[in-house]
Amino acid sequence: MAFTDSPNARSKSITSADLETFGILNRVSNNHPTISLGVSEDKGSRRTMEDAHSFVVDFDSIRGQGFYAIFDGHAGKHAAEWCGQHFHEYLLDALHHNPEKPIPDILNSTFHNVDGSLSRMCEESDGKIHSGCTAVTAFLRIEDDEGHQSFIKDAAMHSPDSDDDGTGSNKASSGDSLSVNGDPKDGKELKSKSHQSRIKGAFRHFSNKPSTSSTLASPSTVKVSSEGVTVAVPPLTTRRVLYCANAGDARGVLCRKGKAVRLTYDHKGSDRQEAKRITDAGGFVLSGRVNGVLAVTRSLGDSSMKEFVVGAPYTTETELCNDDEFLILACDGLWDVINDQPAVDLVRDMQDAQAASAKLLKHALSHHTTDNVTVIVIRFKQPVRNS
Repeated sequence: MAFTDSPNARSKSITSADLETFGILNRVSNNHPTISLGVSEDKGSRRTMEDAHSFVVDFDSIRGQGFYAIFDGHAGKHAAEWCGQHFHEYLLDALHHNPEKPIPDILNSTFHNVDGSLSRMCEESDGKIHSGCTAVTAFLRIEDDEGHQSFIKDAAMHSPDSDDDGTGSNKASSGDSLSVNGDPKDGKELKSKSHQSRIKGAFRHFSNKPSTSSTLASPSTVKVSSEGVTVAVPPLTTRRVLYCANAGDARGVLCRKGKAVRLTYDHKGSDRQEAKRITDAGGFVLSGRVNGVLAVTRSLGDSSMKEFVVGAPYTTETELCNDDEFLILACDGLWDVINDQPAVDLVRDMQDAQAASAKLLKHALSHHTTDNVTVIVIRFKQPVRNS
């Protein structure tokens, strides 16, 4: 991709639609039946903005599925900006080429593939592009009780041109939780591997209540846009599973019945386990920095330090339940000045996800964060049943 001369990372402009987003990057669905979304960002006291964000509502053309990510750049904008434009494409490609592969493995391979592409980009630029970025991603996947998407095959049996709703016969039953007592799995590492005005404008007419015409059909149906884009609407018997993956110190925090549950892991030089990994590889940690340079121990890019600063993500898998209220994704510009539980408490009573993200941003700035700040808030709604 071609980069502009601006030192600021550029995320794709946020646009909005009444309901159907048709997989368009950074397009908000104003009347979505299962989630509401808010994004806020500011360069803070820094001279340049090196954060980027991306999201796809109804990811992979499945109603209620979603991809959300923040990329916090360092040593330049290029890695973060590139990831903001392309990471979701790599994930989609991995999903399509490995349909039976566990999602944590898919995320792991996606991180490594993206990391490799950034390294090649550095080589092709003769070292002029040498930046890196931390990353936090959330993939909200719609599944049956076997962890598959059998409803897609069911929906595909019905012609989009038929006059009926494309009703199928395959219903997935509700499955057991993939987490322990509602808490995410331990996220054990997989070894194999100012912007405010335009954002406020896109969210100005955001509705936090699903319209009566936006109800989920049951069982699965197929909807086709005037452009011929197909959207699968899963049956109500499916479950929502949240897969989080991160490299670095960007963080994801779930609010479950008012309690903050961290779904990511801070990869910092001050972490004993990470420091041991680096020293075992022949590096060192000085004043909390890898080889005295980088404060994070995992990132995408940073090809000159890739022997020590790896791109392997930490992953968690959490089945959402009625107690799950919202998810906060944010870079360390927020987490440097507020802990998980106070952040959840600050916005728990706010039903407007955009207002919640703006309040967290304002808190970071008013508490003198020294970094760029990007915040995404995803508030979960219960699917609306047809009468």
